[in-house]
Amino acid sequence: MSDHYVQPTLYIDGQWLMGAGRQVEPVVNPATAQVLAELPHATQADLDSALAAAARAFPAWRATAPLERSRVLRQAASLLRERADDIARQTTLEQGKPVREAKLELLASADTFDWYAEEGRRLYGRIVPGRHPGHRVSVLHEPVGVVAAFAPWNFPALTPARKMAGALASGCTLILKPSEETPNTALALARALHDAGLPAGVLNLVFGDPSQVSQYLIASPVVAKVSLTGSTAVGKLVAQQAARGIKRTTLELGGHAPVIVCADADVDKAADLLVASKYRNAGQICIAPTRFYVHESKYAAFVEAFVQRVVRLKVGNGLEESSTMGPLANPRRVAAMDRLVPDAVQRGARLLAGGQRIKGAGFFWQPTVLTEVPEDALLMNEEPFGPLALINPVASLDEAIVRANRLPFGLAAYAFTQDSGARMALSRGLETGMLGINTMTISMPEAPFGGVKESGLGSECGIEGLTAYCNLRLVSEE
Repeated sequence: MSDHYVQPTLYIDGQWLMGAGRQVEPVVNPATAQVLAELPHATQADLDSALAAAARAFPAWRATAPLERSRVLRQAASLLRERADDIARQTTLEQGKPVREAKLELLASADTFDWYAEEGRRLYGRIVPGRHPGHRVSVLHEPVGVVAAFAPWNFPALTPARKMAGALASGCTLILKPSEETPNTALALARALHDAGLPAGVLNLVFGDPSQVSQYLIASPVVAKVSLTGSTAVGKLVAQQAARGIKRTTLELGGHAPVIVCADADVDKAADLLVASKYRNAGQICIAPTRFYVHESKYAAFVEAFVQRVVRLKVGNGLEESSTMGPLANPRRVAAMDRLVPDAVQRGARLLAGGQRIKGAGFFWQPTVLTEVPEDALLMNEEPFGPLALINPVASLDEAIVRANRLPFGLAAYAFTQDSGARMALSRGLETGMLGINTMTISMPEAPFGGVKESGLGSECGIEGLTAYCNLRLVSEE
C-alpha cells in the first residue's frame, strides 16, 4: 500500500484528461493542510464534450441487455474490493476520515454496485387487465436519458456510487461532478467501471466551479434528470434550475437528526451506538445523530455514559491506526464550529467535553458535548455538520416528538425504547424520511434513502432509487 496521492484527472468519453492548460485548484490534505495535487477544471468545451458523449452513448446503452449492464457493475464491484486498501488511503489523504472508515465506505460502495446490478435485471413493469377481451394494457419502465449528478465531499465513494449504479443499471448515461476536494475517490470508482468494460461516454466525470458547472449542465437540453446530494440551500437552487426545464430531480439534502432516548432505554447500549455514530467521519454526516432528547429519568445516567465514551476517542491523522476520529474536511467546518459552540455557551449551554480546535497543522476539532442547549442557539437550528452532540432532558415522549419535529429538516431520526406503544408513536409521529429504533443502521443499498420536508425529494437506493431514473410508459393496445 502506498500513501502517494494519484494525480486527479477529468474522465470524458472514456479518456482520462490531464491539466493541459486548464485552470486548476489545489487538493488539500485536511490532516496536514498540505497540497496533495492540482485538480484540473473542465472548460466549457469539456462540458460540451461530456454532454455530447453521454447523448451519443445513450441509445446503445439503453439497448444493452440488463444482463450485460449487470455484468459490468458486478465486475466493477469486484475490482473495487480488490483495490479497497489503496483506494481507502486515497480517500483518507483527501478527506481525512480514518482509513478503516474509508475502507468500509468503499466496500459499501461495492455492495451498492452489486445490488443495483441485480435489481437492474428485475426492473419490472406490469400488465393491467384490459377493458375487454383483446385489449392489453402494459406499464413499462424506460430510462429517462442523460443524467447530471452532483456529489459532496463527506462520503466521496458512497454518494457517487449510488448515482453511478442507479443511473447505469436503469440504462441511463451519466455526467457526474464529484466534489473538487475529494476527486480521486470518485475517479477510482470510474476507473473500476472503465476497466470492467463500461462503454465510452456512458459515464463522464468533470470538475470545476460548482455553481458554473451545475448551471451549465442543468440548463442543457441534453440533460433529462438531475441528482444532487448537498445542502438544503444548494438543493433549492438546483430545484429552481431544473424546474425551468421540468426536469426530474432527486435531492438528498441537509438534516439535523434528533435522537429520543425513552425512559425504558438501555443507557449503555444507546451510548455505545450513539457515540460511534455521532463522531464517525468527525460528525460530517447528513444523518448523524445531533439533537438528543433524553427522558429526565435517564438523563443524568445517559450524559455520564456518553461523556465517558467521548473522552476516550483519539483524534488524529486518519492514516494512523490508533485514530478513532480524523480532522474536519476543510477550514469552513472549523470556522463553523468556532461560530456555533461559543454562541451556544453564551446562551446558557453547558460544555461538558471538547469545544476547541486542536492546535497544530490540519483542521482538527475536539469531540464536543453540550447539554441543556436552548432551542434558540444557532446550532439547534442549523445543521452543525461536525463533532457536536447536543443533549437536553425531556419530561415525556410527546414533548420529545414535538421538539424533534420543530425544524424544517426531516432526513433521519433515531430512538431507543423497548416499549411497543412508544415504537408505534415514534413511527407515526416523527416527521422523517428514515427512522432507526435501537439501531443506527438506516443506510443500505436495498432500502430507500431520502428525506421529507426541506431534507429533499425522492430517494436513492432500494427499488425507489432505480425507478427514479426511469420514465413510466403506458401502452394500451388491441
